[in-house]
Amino acid sequence: MKFIERLEGIKILIFKRIIPLFCCLIILGGCAGTSPNAEGNKGVTKIVLWHGINPPENREIFNRLLAEFNQANPEIEVEALYIGQPDEQLPKIIAAIVGNQPPDILWYVPQLTGKLVELQAIKPLQDWWNNSPIKDEIDPVMLPTMELEGNIWSVPFATNNTAVFYRPSLFKEAGITKLPTSWEEFKQVAKQLTKDTNNDGIAEQNGVLLAVGKGEFTVFVWLPFIFSANGEIVNANNQPTLTNPGVEKALSLGRELVEEKVALLSAPDRGYELDNFIAGKVAMQITGPWTLAQLNQSGIDYDVFPLPVIEKPATVLGGESLFVFKTTPEREKAALKFLQYILSEDFQKKWAISTGYLPINIKAQKSPEYQQFLTEKPVIKVFLEQMKYAKSRPIIANYPLISENLGRAIESVLLGKMSAKQALEEAQKRVSLESKT
Repeated sequence: MKFIERLEGIKILIFKRIIPLFCCLIILGGCAGTSPNAEGNKGVTKIVLWHGINPPENREIFNRLLAEFNQANPEIEVEALYIGQPDEQLPKIIAAIVGNQPPDILWYVPQLTGKLVELQAIKPLQDWWNNSPIKDEIDPVMLPTMELEGNIWSVPFATNNTAVFYRPSLFKEAGITKLPTSWEEFKQVAKQLTKDTNNDGIAEQNGVLLAVGKGEFTVFVWLPFIFSANGEIVNANNQPTLTNPGVEKALSLGRELVEEKVALLSAPDRGYELDNFIAGKVAMQITGPWTLAQLNQSGIDYDVFPLPVIEKPATVLGGESLFVFKTTPEREKAALKFLQYILSEDFQKKWAISTGYLPINIKAQKSPEYQQFLTEKPVIKVFLEQMKYAKSRPIIANYPLISENLGRAIESVLLGKMSAKQALEEAQKRVSLESKT
């Protein structure tokens, strides 16, 4: 009954708030919901993958690797559909489930696991995983992102974490010779890198770009600082705890950078965009190794240093996972074969070298080709080194609710609408109230 009640609640939400998205989705989802051979050759199982791979350079790389899979497996045709960034994808995903038009495979952050399990939408993978010949090749650090309540529900596509990208030429112009390691040093460097040459109160060059918005990317960028300040967003019983001192401290420190006019805020939920960094309007930006293809194409100078420490080193395990939706035995079998390819040494090695993502296949990590890549791209070593203290975000059912409200609190604080304490108290109240409905 609890499931039925929640499902009815989601249906009401869909029809009240996102009918336009639902209508669009019926058009998109029709590709996933029709007979697998309706548009393909006889004997070919067609399956659909929804994803939000970004930037566009990475999508092009993925499409090339996907073409290799389709060519090597003529009995399967995987069609990849880009459905936007995480904040755009979630309503479409929920609408697809309610409308019984899901894709065969979904590429999304593993923090959606609990909700998908609660909706009984995805295929459990434990038996397949137990019998997979590739299981022992997968880095054990990824297991917390795959497992919920003793069952495997997804597999990692690749992984990453965040660090600080910076422009060495701008550091040199500002006379900075030592990279910051603590938050205080980071703040001081940001001041030195900020330029307001005509004294009109508007900087032509800011020290750092800070991600702002309600979406998951903003939360992903700020969680390392929350953890570094000894903060937590859930307690030992996986209950939301947004009002603890560490969370408040991290958000307050971020607000200080804005108040002192050394930080430029991103467009809402667009903290991953690099335009200002590439143009030299900001000297530092917190992002991940997935940006390397775009940065290399831009031709600018760049380098990376680890996230500044507040109380202790911290980072968050990033990357997306692949979920298999319940469809038909034939399509599920084809989807699992595609998952096997994604986990393989060949795909992981090619994807990592081409994009900067970190491979989750141990053989790929140790391969001569990848080791040569690390020699040529030493910036990747910063992210690999940070993996030793990377922490996974919760994959519990109400994580999307916690994340959304934490994102709203971050946005309110950085925009100066309220103090960190006030914003977090309101966020905690909303989470507690909505968790009961």
